[in-house]
Amino acid sequence: MTAEQEIATLLTRTFGVEPVDVRPEASLRELGMDSLALEELRVLLEERLRIDLEDIQLTTRETVGQLTTVVDEKTAA
Repeated sequence: MTAEQEIATLLTRTFGVEPVDVRPEASLRELGMDSLALEELRVLLEERLRIDLEDIQLTTRETVGQLTTVVDEKTAA
């Protein structure tokens, strides 16, 4: 599963985001994510993809596309 697919799966299954709303340009705020949800998402991504996102500070201003880029960079490292 790609980073994009993993993020989409987590957003829809864990956080109840509608699949049609998970678009690269959608901000995490638009998807109803608050700071607590972002922390949970970060931990889940770390566990599922076996990466370290400790140095990344996620904010609700970021988009799904920006998050995907960061995760892709971490998985490639």
